[in-house]
Amino acid sequence: MPEREKHEMTVREAGRKGGEAVKEKYGTAFYSRIGKKGGETVAELHGPEFYSQIGRKGGEAVKEKHGPEFYAQIGRKGGEVVKETHGPEYYSTIGKKGGKARGLKHERAKK
Repeated sequence: MPEREKHEMTVREAGRKGGEAVKEKYGTAFYSRIGKKGGETVAELHGPEFYSQIGRKGGEAVKEKHGPEFYAQIGRKGGEVVKETHGPEYYSTIGKKGGKARGLKHERAKK
């Protein structure tokens, strides 16, 4: 039998192998639970404004990389998917709901 060369595992390979083992043992919902716990902990440590800051930084990086027209393109694509999924009347329905909510907000502000 030929001897196999020993292969040192890369960090990426080890991470993938470990992740698969955890997924097999605990299931995919486990990742959602620990992600949520981690997010809550970060919010407690850094405050909710932290997410706004990192979102802004990410948005600026995307704009620098792809240009501002990128947002128009992905918005259009997303709108087309929503229209295909929910039908063209969906926008009318959510627009009416948004208008009602906005009206209630203005009514409360007047008081």
